[in-house]
Amino acid sequence: METNLQLPGINIISLKEAPIHVSSQIQPHGVLLVLEEPELKILQTSTNTLKIFGITPEKMLQKKLEDLLDPFQIERIKTGLAQANFDFINPTKVWVRKKGDEYIVFDAVFHRNPDGFLILELEPAISQENIPFLSFYHLAKASINQLEKTANLRDFCQIIVQEVRKITEFDRVMLYKFDDDGHGSVVAEEKLESLEPYLGLHYPESDIPKPARKLFAANSIRIIPDSYSQPVKLFPHSHPVSERPIDLTNSILRNAAPCHMEYLHNMGVGASLTISLIKDQKLWGLIACHHQSPKYVSYELRKACEFLGRVIFSEISAREETEDYYYRINLTHIQSVLIEYMSQEENFIDGLVKNPQTLLNLTSAQGAAVCFGGNCTVVGETPKEEDLNYLVQWLKNNVEEEVFYTDSLPNIYPDAESFKNVASGLLAIPISKRNYVLWFRPEVIQTVNWGGDPNKAFEVSQSEGNVRLCPRKSFELWKETVRLTSLPWKYVEVKAALELRKAIVNIVLRQADELAQLAQDLERSNAELKKFAYVASHDLQEPLNQVVNYVQLLEMRYSEELDEDAQEFISYAVQGVSLMQTLIDDVLAYSKVDMQAIAYQMTEVETALNRAKGNLRQRINETGATITHDALPTVIADSTQLMQLFQNLIGNAIKFHSEQPPQIHIGAERLEDAWLFSVRDNGIGIDPQFSDRIFVIFQRLHTRDEYTGTGMGLAICKKIIECHRGRIWVESQLDQGATFYFTIPVGGRERERRNGRKTQNHLFG
Repeated sequence: METNLQLPGINIISLKEAPIHVSSQIQPHGVLLVLEEPELKILQTSTNTLKIFGITPEKMLQKKLEDLLDPFQIERIKTGLAQANFDFINPTKVWVRKKGDEYIVFDAVFHRNPDGFLILELEPAISQENIPFLSFYHLAKASINQLEKTANLRDFCQIIVQEVRKITEFDRVMLYKFDDDGHGSVVAEEKLESLEPYLGLHYPESDIPKPARKLFAANSIRIIPDSYSQPVKLFPHSHPVSERPIDLTNSILRNAAPCHMEYLHNMGVGASLTISLIKDQKLWGLIACHHQSPKYVSYELRKACEFLGRVIFSEISAREETEDYYYRINLTHIQSVLIEYMSQEENFIDGLVKNPQTLLNLTSAQGAAVCFGGNCTVVGETPKEEDLNYLVQWLKNNVEEEVFYTDSLPNIYPDAESFKNVASGLLAIPISKRNYVLWFRPEVIQTVNWGGDPNKAFEVSQSEGNVRLCPRKSFELWKETVRLTSLPWKYVEVKAALELRKAIVNIVLRQADELAQLAQDLERSNAELKKFAYVASHDLQEPLNQVVNYVQLLEMRYSEELDEDAQEFISYAVQGVSLMQTLIDDVLAYSKVDMQAIAYQMTEVETALNRAKGNLRQRINETGATITHDALPTVIADSTQLMQLFQNLIGNAIKFHSEQPPQIHIGAERLEDAWLFSVRDNGIGIDPQFSDRIFVIFQRLHTRDEYTGTGMGLAICKKIIECHRGRIWVESQLDQGATFYFTIPVGGRERERRNGRKTQNHLFG
């Protein structure tokens, strides 16, 4: 419900939030003195001193408090003021000499305002003695005994207003509770039968603007004995030290704002007493007492009401918590079940949606969605996936809290109107900036009874250059049909969702830690494997060389003594050792190919190709191979690995040649963000069904007798290209030659870094 007026040239907010705590007027039934310590010299006074004391305000400024009170009273007051807490002297009965032996008895209340100035407020005392503690106790005990017999919270509130009305004898006593949106409603009422009932009516937030709420929170009891009385000014108008109007935040006598007085008049209220109900340092509600005619309540009775209000409100808080207790216990159980489910799954999302109804029961929602990594897993009734994506984007840009909830999503996110039937209410917990768990509630059309039209909660009056707010004149029943709104989320539900968020974050953190540990173990294993390959290459090659050398020496020295079989055995031994040496070299080459080993640099591809051809010179000559190529570019790559890549692919083309001499062509083509290279031959070709298998380590399509080799050459090629963030594949048909393709991204390492960012975990990004 929006009650703001839009008037050109008028700042409505400044009118609604005027500083009413700073005032130069008080209610006329008392006297206010601003004192200078330690002499208790009067710096400011209310202008009704002539009527009450027979002394003009001007002459009051020349006096000290001891000029009005006898020395005994002054000594008692100074002793009390020396204490840090003024509660021990408030109120103090004081006798002020008016004329001769004529005295006036006041209830004197001292306090310091927020600026530190000492203020004395004098109200006429109804009795000359303070109410003894036992009377005070018995006054409250009867009410508390009555309350203890009531179990239901609503009945409890009703007992409260009955007891307060019995004590104060006001015509109407209401218990008024503020909603989360700032509006209020009457939850209990006790009144004269002749008065119009207000029970169940709602009142807009503007009825009690922010400055008034602050004062209610600071000063827990407030009385206006006569709403029609004329206020009394202070003299001088401003405090002589600060030269500003005095801050009367804690004052009993501070005059109410004209708008509030008019509000009371429009309601037919002649006197009011208000008791603040504070919970968790916030204004929870009010006990509002209204009387049709002027009515004064003594200071002692007001303090008794304040005491009663505090006691009974602590009981209200306890009753509220008790009513939520069993629901809270149930939610805690549901929460623990969800945590157990998540702990048992590798992915926490699977745990959350394993039993959909459990996830919904956590917040009494009709739908839920787990939006993680750009995908939304939904249960129950939810908006469409496209709507969910936009909603998550909106949350990401507009919500920073650990938990966000609203029972009227379409009013703050207009696109939600299209799916109001499933998501007029939203409760969301962010797992990270991009990932959320969402709960939804559908629209529930409600009728709200207001005490007057909330759209006309106040008017702006302009006359003779003065602009002021005027309250509404009608408090008649006004019914509103509320749409685009769900049932509200309870505090315990919001808290349960928040607790689940902590559990999810902990589980995801643990899983991330496990992945990091796994990566670390893998890295260590790779390092050990490389170490093994190095040892195999260097430590095993030497004894193998010795075996070959000694066998060949044996053959040379004793050739005449060896028969044909012995020479054949020696030949087998040399071939076997040679094959083993090749295998060791290939294993070492394979193990050396990894991301960290790549030395990115500007590499002329033709240079790498020529080096490969140089290494294959003997085999090229033996087979009569012809190698041609396109114009080749310069790329960012590891030159040695690029040379090895060409050497393996060309060596393969030579090895698997057909009856014709090998004809090999190296092609190069620029794509959008990569270079595409090809190595085409006229060899025996490959059956397409083995196109992927040939890149698997130790995979062979032919027997060793047909074609020698370890089966690692193409596996090494694949690993080299993958480390360069490229792709490699083959297109071939049997007896029609083969073409191997591979790509190398333009930009080399920079591109690798960009790809790396794309693949990183976005969870806590």
